[in-house]
Amino acid sequence: MPNTDLTARLTHPRYPRSNTYDPRWTIENQMGPHALWLLEWLAPALGLDTLRPGARVLDLGCGRAMTSVFLAKEYDVQVTAADLWVKPEENAVRIAEAGVADQVLPLHVEAHALPFGDGTFDAIVSIDAYQYFGTADLYLPTLTRLLKPGGRIGVVMPALREELPGAEPPEHLKQYWEGDPGFWAFHSPAWWRRHWTRGKAVEVETADWLPDGWRDWLLWSEVCAEESSSEFMADMARTSVELVNADVEHLIGFTRVVGRRL
Repeated sequence: MPNTDLTARLTHPRYPRSNTYDPRWTIENQMGPHALWLLEWLAPALGLDTLRPGARVLDLGCGRAMTSVFLAKEYDVQVTAADLWVKPEENAVRIAEAGVADQVLPLHVEAHALPFGDGTFDAIVSIDAYQYFGTADLYLPTLTRLLKPGGRIGVVMPALREELPGAEPPEHLKQYWEGDPGFWAFHSPAWWRRHWTRGKAVEVETADWLPDGWRDWLLWSEVCAEESSSEFMADMARTSVELVNADVEHLIGFTRVVGRRL
């Protein structure tokens, strides 16, 4: 598809900042749902007092560092781009090409072994990653110690509109759950609010649902299935298209959770 047509297809009224980024760049560096759209939805809940120029931000599970580049360019913050799966030297090339090498530091980091001191960061963000490690009861307090008092943590991840009533997934989604146990890490906004509140590590300021988030996920997956140069990523996108189309009850979407360190 020509770039002009691709830009038109992916221009979204909800995400004006993301619309300015090269759609080819976002497609070739994607690792799931549109990370820039999700980050742009998260940012207002974090607040400009948190994402102020010069603030230190940990981008946890940054993938190919698109979100880190976005944070540096859009909010003029200093970003630590931490990921387990993508080599920092690979991200360093993307970061330099984006012109923010002086603002973004890529690191190879495992979420349970974070090499940072207490109070290092003004904010922690995590886009489409927190569900992989953040459902454990004891995880949030070990993470929020890295925040300065009053600092905020904000995450966006695939989620359920409401919790499943029993131990089995809905029949129309059962084949996907059985093929990938990671779906059991999907939870509702209410579940995440309760999960973050009971540990008393943060005051939960936001825990909500992205209206029609499934439409965004479907559009993005359809485009990536057609346009990705990686057959592996195209196959992943095709699976997402099948999943979202199968979800006739629109149970699956995205949740946004923001907490302030007490």
